[in-house]
Amino acid sequence: MTSIPEALLWCLSAGTAAAVVLAALSIRASGQRKALRGRLAAAEEQNSATLHSNTELSARLRATEAEIRHLAGTRLPDLTLALAHPHVPVRGLLDSRFTGSETDQALNAVLEQVSEAITKERARVDAAAQSTLRGATTTIQALLYRLQTALQEMQHRYDDPNVAQDLLNADFLNEQALRRIQATGVVCGAWPGLTREDSYLAELVVGAASRLRGYERVQVSNQLRDPVAVVARAVEPIAITVTELLANALHHSHRELPVTVTLQQGNRGASVIIDDYGVGMHEDEVKAAMELLASDNDLLLTQLGDPPRSGFAAAGQLVRQYGFGVHIESSPYGGVRAVVYIPGDPLLTLLDESTQPMSVMAPLPHRSGASDRPAVLPTGATAPVPHTPTPHAPAPAAPEQAPGMPAQSDPAADPADGGLPRRRRRTPVTEQEQSLPRTDPARERSPEEAASRWAALQQGTESGRAAAHTEPPRSPEGNA
Repeated sequence: MTSIPEALLWCLSAGTAAAVVLAALSIRASGQRKALRGRLAAAEEQNSATLHSNTELSARLRATEAEIRHLAGTRLPDLTLALAHPHVPVRGLLDSRFTGSETDQALNAVLEQVSEAITKERARVDAAAQSTLRGATTTIQALLYRLQTALQEMQHRYDDPNVAQDLLNADFLNEQALRRIQATGVVCGAWPGLTREDSYLAELVVGAASRLRGYERVQVSNQLRDPVAVVARAVEPIAITVTELLANALHHSHRELPVTVTLQQGNRGASVIIDDYGVGMHEDEVKAAMELLASDNDLLLTQLGDPPRSGFAAAGQLVRQYGFGVHIESSPYGGVRAVVYIPGDPLLTLLDESTQPMSVMAPLPHRSGASDRPAVLPTGATAPVPHTPTPHAPAPAAPEQAPGMPAQSDPAADPADGGLPRRRRRTPVTEQEQSLPRTDPARERSPEEAASRWAALQQGTESGRAAAHTEPPRSPEGNA
């Protein structure tokens, strides 16, 4: 009777234990299901985020590819054009979202490297072109000087007026070619090619005008108080500069309008003021001209335009090398005013007019007792380039000069009243002498007689070219 309840008890105990185990297993399974559901939800969220991120990365990749294509197809061509024409803008990014990003920095780095490489290559190619052009202009310039000498000899050899006039015309055309070759060489870094003696500023200006077609329109007014002269090493550079400025004034004004040149003397130097009545220049043109005249940057031939305009560029090269100044502005007469300022120290001096008289072709200064007349050039004749003494005559010694002021003449050479020495001018051929009967043309004349008959026409061409024919050109370093 006692064993039946124990068996039942054991059965009940086993059932209870099984129920507890089942309950525990059920609870554990429920927790695992919840954990699995949580991980599944997290995986789904991560998958969604990954898909969104992949979409954004794909869009950014496509935008980056578009920016690279924009760089290669648009921005780099803009950059190459802007390097030659600074006013051309370079377009920016297609997508503003890249602004300031690493992609933007990388693209800008590409532009900078390309710009640097193009600039260096352009400078190298331009330097090679200038070197070649410099050598060519030097050779051509030497040949034109030889042609000039031959024409001058023929002017003395032939006495026929028609032949002489043709020779003068040929000499003048040769002078035009020589001027253009000389300016081109100066732009390329060549030396001007001539050596001069100390020369009166008034003679220099008249000589510069005589190199140009239309020189008869140039009216020179001499307001200098003293016999101001330019020192030897700066004569030709200043003559080239004045010539180019006069050429610009003559070219851009009507052929019936004059170009006025005024020589002014200040306390620290002298100025050549050129006024024309032409079409004038716009503000951007004046700015570009002043950049050529005052910029210290190396000049590229491609900056001169097509066809190249080398006038201001040549003047700018000489301004930087020799220390005088050029200023361009609108003229009160409606055209352009160009001012060449020559500092007294070290580019000016005073000459003794009793030992080195000024040419009769130069305008008289505004002094007491001196008449006011502009320089007049005879038709068909070439006025003198800056005066040079004969090769056998020693150049007058330059007296000491104070800083900023031109040197003073020798007091012993001054007249008794203590004023400046009077100018001794060569006597021109009078009308009576011109009306004298000519000798028999059939008689053979000596070279001296032929030279005297054409002295009036040869005064201008002979005096200024003596140095070029008797003294070999020296390097710029030798005249520094």
